[in-house]
Amino acid sequence: VQLQASGGGLVQPGWSLRLSCVASGFTSQYYPIAWFRQAPGKEREGVVCNSFSSGSTFYEDSVKGRFTISRDNAKNTVYLQMNDLKPEDTAVYYCATVLRSYYHCSNFGSRDFNSWGQGTLVTVSS
Repeated sequence: VQLQASGGGLVQPGWSLRLSCVASGFTSQYYPIAWFRQAPGKEREGVVCNSFSSGSTFYEDSVKGRFTISRDNAKNTVYLQMNDLKPEDTAVYYCATVLRSYYHCSNFGSRDFNSWGQGTLVTVSS
């Protein structure tokens, strides 16, 4: 099981970025995928989690309405579209999964996931 995150960069407030998470070694569409982020000096926090079993998606409150997770199953890839970026979105972003098809994302946390991408840095600054 491998995850490769990419797409980070330096953008100005209000701009958009799309992060990609390419999965290999497993078929990602059958498992939950989450994005986490870790800002300098802060703990890792969950951004969004998409569950396979229920199809439901849970977003952290501060990104609701701005971030959207999506899947391209043909490419075994998950995306995080981030719009209206704010300086407080600055962090290293990680995608993660756990090979439990019936995992429910309602109270997702980093402790539940055991396969992680390497992280991609998003910097929002004017």
